[in-house]
Amino acid sequence: MRLLVLAAVVAVGAVGAVVWSRVATGDSKPDAVLDRPGTFDEPSGTTNPPLPTRQLPTVTLTDASGAAVDLAPDGRPMVVNLWFSTCAPCAKELADFATVHGEVGDAVRFVGVDPFDTPGAMTRFAAHRHVAYELRDPGEHLGQALDVAVYPVTLFVAADGTILDETGPITADGLRARVRELFS
Repeated sequence: MRLLVLAAVVAVGAVGAVVWSRVATGDSKPDAVLDRPGTFDEPSGTTNPPLPTRQLPTVTLTDASGAAVDLAPDGRPMVVNLWFSTCAPCAKELADFATVHGEVGDAVRFVGVDPFDTPGAMTRFAAHRHVAYELRDPGEHLGQALDVAVYPVTLFVAADGTILDETGPITADGLRARVRELFS
């Protein structure tokens, strides 16, 4: 048994020595290369697959009390943000959504869709960021219909339900610019 443990220690040490020698000599190759460098401070679009539809899927969501709410066009353009509370970029951008929503008033309908949190966690998280237009999608029906793989996702939807644009993390300035460009 001691011989087996000693052999394992020697093997791990040998592998470690090879790795260290490559790192120390600059001979190592990276595990991955980013083809589109970016940071959370500099959003660069979305990493989700292309949308499978250009029409906002009609799905039934719930509000914090559990009442059914149909996500459907109501004659106004919409900004639909899919987020959840433990998503770091979601947390960073949500307060910006509240700010921009306050600036455009009722001319643009803002909808936040949380597929993962409990009603209490969702409302506490959103209220802390001054957001009060959140809906739950506990079955993740909207995310599945749109092939969402990475959160957050923001959809810019025309008054007739046509999805005009999609983005990943976005700043307040980016959100203002997209709203102005697409809905003015």
